[in-house]
Amino acid sequence: MGQIIAAGRRHSVCVRADGSAVAAGSPKAPETLIEQWISIEAVGAGNVHTASNTGRAHTVGLHVDGTVTAAGWNADGQCEVGDWTSVVDIAAGWRRTVVVFPDGSAGARGRRLEGACDVEGWREVIAVTAGDWHTVGVHADGTVTAVGNTSRGQCAVAGWRDVKAAAAGYLHTAAVTGQGQVLATGNRDAGTDEMRTWRNIVAISAGTYHTVGLESGGRVRAAGNNARGQCDVDTWRDVVAIAAGSTHTLGLRGDGSVLAAGNNDDGQCDVENWHLARP
Repeated sequence: MGQIIAAGRRHSVCVRADGSAVAAGSPKAPETLIEQWISIEAVGAGNVHTASNTGRAHTVGLHVDGTVTAAGWNADGQCEVGDWTSVVDIAAGWRRTVVVFPDGSAGARGRRLEGACDVEGWREVIAVTAGDWHTVGVHADGTVTAVGNTSRGQCAVAGWRDVKAAAAGYLHTAAVTGQGQVLATGNRDAGTDEMRTWRNIVAISAGTYHTVGLESGGRVRAAGNNARGQCDVDTWRDVVAIAAGSTHTLGLRGDGSVLAAGNNDDGQCDVENWHLARP
């Protein structure tokens, strides 16, 4: 489980073919200082809440031995992950890190005011995703659980079935079913109506106000706000993994090269020299 590419608000992070990690973004930002990480199999990029002007975020990495590493902003303890072991999936949200353990339970570190870290009672979880204000877990039976702020209905997932993967954005949630269809709830500005018409989707990722989906044939779809060009992915082909940041999008191609579209104010789209492992 887990992602080998991830995108936050002002940075991008990926796993190289040799298990090392690489980040793009401001070279002075602590969330990009991951060049010493080794034996990484998955990464997560914490977002920066849109109301915040601090620009601070964090990055988490899952090692092949099931331990977790974190770098960056730690105001709420979201980087205090050194005691976790036997982790099988990770996700990073705003001020929050969430993990899944082999027995299907989940754990979280970080800000608890909105309830987005209240995952300790979850069971039979196979994957997690963390948005700005909420956390979503996919269960082995294809059902979904969500906790946290649901002001736009982003946690209204109780009736979803046959879910294989989910993505949590700022105020919306999307999921892919075993039939390749997309379920969506929450803020309509993020493209929830359009993405419900997508078919043959095998992966999905949610940004702040946009969502991207990967078709089985390697084409990428995008819906929602495109103010910074984050949805300009129509020409992408042979893509095997995707990641949506706040206002940018990444795509990993089958040859290991990485595509990027959208906001590059902090160099988060400077990925043209990356060569990564396939998922």
